[in-house]
Amino acid sequence: MLKFGPAGNSDRFYAEGYKSTQQAMAWLKNIGLTAYEYSFGRGVSLSDDMAEKIRLKAIEHNISVSAHAPYFINLGNPDPEKRENSFRYILDAANAVKKLGGERIVVHVGALTKLERSEAIDNCRNGLTEAYKRLDNAGLSDVIICPETMGKYSQIGDLDETLDFCLLDERMVPCIDFAHLHALSGGGLQSEADFIRILDRTEEMLGLDRARRLHMHFSTIEFTKAGEKRHHTFDEPDFGPRFEHLAPQLFARGYHGTVICECKGTQADDAAKMQTIYGALHG
Repeated sequence: MLKFGPAGNSDRFYAEGYKSTQQAMAWLKNIGLTAYEYSFGRGVSLSDDMAEKIRLKAIEHNISVSAHAPYFINLGNPDPEKRENSFRYILDAANAVKKLGGERIVVHVGALTKLERSEAIDNCRNGLTEAYKRLDNAGLSDVIICPETMGKYSQIGDLDETLDFCLLDERMVPCIDFAHLHALSGGGLQSEADFIRILDRTEEMLGLDRARRLHMHFSTIEFTKAGEKRHHTFDEPDFGPRFEHLAPQLFARGYHGTVICECKGTQADDAAKMQTIYGALHG
């Protein structure tokens, strides 16, 4: 079975009077969810005491925890100091997710800056290899780096680039962000056939076993000619993609990874909607 959950805490969580992420674990269970992605996007800042409280609550309520590494990471940048910072952000996120009881960290691998795309990609490939060497040396070899597909043309991480990164180390599992791919293709995910192409390509490059363990982000999104602009909610019909087109394929192929919702403010409720759509396929 797939696990469903939100990225961070939704507006309704706070509106109902809750304040702490440790409280979110019981709250998520009560609405039928089984996953949670902790965001370290602005930097890793979490005390050991709070991490332990969240870990214990996650175990109690059967919530699978992942984490999003800082947005500042850019392994495409050749500047030695900035590359060292990127490695530090990855190790910090890896340490934090282990303390939270998880093992997956989602990583924005890099951006072009002023480089040719091929050069930036080579830097990213070398950077991911080096990142795993450092994780191994730090006793964090069981952490799963999930390179994320990106939604802007200035970023590294279209579908093939992301899958190719995962060939560097069998421990890596891609984070397929379907909203980003929708934006990058100018609204190209309009039918089940469009999702079939993505899943077929993933299985072709990584094999069925690793594909079935995908880490996925799903939301509706607004985009421009440059790509991603902002996330929206499932209740806004003018924006795609739509989970109804993906769910039947995840069910038919026996996928059992994680689906994290990044809808703006409604991520928990929209994750629950995806859980309902997927659950209905089981009859």
